[in-house]
Order: sequence, then structure tokens, then C-alpha cells
Amino acid sequence: MARWLAGLMLGGAFLATLFFAIRNEAAVECELCIEFGGQTACRTAAAADRDAAVRAAVSTACAVLSGGVTRGLQCDRTPPHAVRCSD
Repeated sequence: MARWLAGLMLGGAFLATLFFAIRNEAAVECELCIEFGGQTACRTAAAADRDAAVRAAVSTACAVLSGGVTRGLQCDRTPPHAVRCSD
């Protein structure tokens, strides 16, 4: 019985730690739009800080807009517009 209770407590502690780690990892969510190659794509991303969330959203939007590595790198350097972030 003691092993079962200890295992249950350890599992609960693990799940609580995992929950708070994930919650803190995605502290900021940003939505933005990118215009590239005559097209526009809007995407949302969450990350630990604003800069990381913006980079992730830009990368996701550029993956849709670009047709390869070279154009993807060009798109990644395009400044986004309509950036909206929430904590």
C-alpha cells in the first residue's frame, strides 16, 4: 500500500511540474501577417517571450508563402505587419 501511495504522489508531482513547465513555456502568444511574393499569410504562435513568438509566427507564415529554402530565407527577413501579442 505504501509503494502504491508513493507512486501516486510521485506521478502527481510529475504531472504538476509538467503542467507548470508547459504553461510557462508559452507565456506570450502573437498573431501577425506577412506579405511576400504578392501573397499574405497570417499565423499565430506562442512562446516564452515576445521575440520568440514573433519569430515562430513569421517562420510558420513564410513556410506557407515561400516555395523553397532561398525564398523562405528571404521571407523570414520580411518585416511582419499587424503584429498583435498577448501575455
